[in-house]
Order: sequence, then C-alpha cells, then structure tokens
Amino acid sequence: MDGLLINSEDIITLCTNQLLEKYKRPAFTRSIRAQLMGVPNSINGDVFHNWAQLPISREQFAHELREQMHANFEHCKPLPGAAELLFNLSRARSTSSGDMIKLALASNTKSQSYELKTSRPETKRLLDFFLPNKRILGDDPRLRQGRAKPAPDVYLIALEALNAAVKEREKAIMPNECLVFEDSIAGVEAGRRAGMRVIWVPHPDVAIEYQTKQRDVLAGRSGTFALGDDWQLGQIDDGWAESISSLENFDYEKYDINVLW
Repeated sequence: MDGLLINSEDIITLCTNQLLEKYKRPAFTRSIRAQLMGVPNSINGDVFHNWAQLPISREQFAHELREQMHANFEHCKPLPGAAELLFNLSRARSTSSGDMIKLALASNTKSQSYELKTSRPETKRLLDFFLPNKRILGDDPRLRQGRAKPAPDVYLIALEALNAAVKEREKAIMPNECLVFEDSIAGVEAGRRAGMRVIWVPHPDVAIEYQTKQRDVLAGRSGTFALGDDWQLGQIDDGWAESISSLENFDYEKYDINVLW
C-alpha cells in the first residue's frame, strides 16, 4: 500500500525531514531513504540513527515523528495508475481459466495508521476495492511478532484469506498463481519467499540507488536483510519478477489477465 498505491512514503519523508531540520541535522539522503523504505520501524533502527546522530533519544524522536505523521497522513492520495489498476483487476478474469481475479491487501502498516491514511474520500474509495476481510495489516493477530516483510507471512496470510472465500467447486489458489505488486525491497523479498510472482514498482530514489543490483532485488537477493531460510528466495533472472516504473505501465495480457471492458 504505502508508496505503491498511496503517497504515504513521501509524507513520511517530509515529516522526517522537518524533524531533522528542527534538530539541525541534514535531510534524508537518497541512499538512507532507499534502505529504510518498506522496513517496519526503520526510523527507530540503527541504520537511521547511526546516520542521523540526533541530539535526542530514539524514543523522543519516534514520539515526535508519530505525532507529525498522524497530523499529515490525512493528506495521503492515490499514486498514478493505482485507481485504474484496482478498478481493472476488480472486474478481470484469467484468460485461460475464466476465473475472476481476486484481490487482497498485504501491508506492514497498522490499523490506526491505515484509518488515517484512508481518511480522504478518494483514498478510501481506492482501498475499498479490498474487502475488509481481505486487508491484512501489520497488527493482524495472525501475523507473528517479528514476521513482517521481508518475511513471507503477510502474503501467505492474505492468500489464506482469499482461499477462505473459495466456493465449494472452485479450487484453492496456489502461491505460484499469485501476483504481488510491491514498491519496497523488503516487499519484493517477502513476495519471492512466499513463492509468488512479483511486480516491483520502486520509488524513483530506490530505483536509482539499486540500479546496478536490480537483478538481485528481483530475485529477493539484495543482501539487505539477514532473515535466513535462503531456500525460499528466487534465482537471478528466473523470470519470476520484473520491474516497471509505474502502475500505469502494467501489462495485463502478459499475465493472462483479461479486463472485462
């Protein structure tokens, strides 16, 4: 969701930079931003604080940043191509099987933040393409502590939610029949670990920062995370993931998706 469907990542960066300026520290660099994007609680971690060298405690900075973000999240709006993509997928079928495409949201964001981020009418309309029981958020009770992205759990729980609604004569959806849309490196790795195909739509800063490592990122092998279980990852150039610059550029036909016009 964040940075893929709505512009919340840019709002997080804006709020962080405002606080950094308050404490006379330099603004986010592209490199630091790329390392933190999509990683749970990353602003409270070593990468950020070793770089920022703030004159206040991590706890104080986190508290002030939370307040700043909560005041600004109501300004979140859909990113280019997001509304069209979800509208099209909500009425699309598999060309080969004729089955309707089913949608689920798998996000590290927590419920309170989700409500703030979807307070604008156009953002709420966008996220309403996902039924409430198909929205898996970072504080979902089924998501074990410490198993947010880049672990695959949130995507596997989302798949369980889809399969729970499968009718008696329908067959369950398998991981290799799923297509994950992600903007973050952590999310790409989570999708690959779940055994799903991945479309990576990186923020321009992230795309530039990882330009020379794109093939590794698409395999889930950026080396950014030490999660273990490397057997879950993909292989370089295995054709199971690709990068596009915008959701506006998604190729439905390539993925056997027939949009019912």
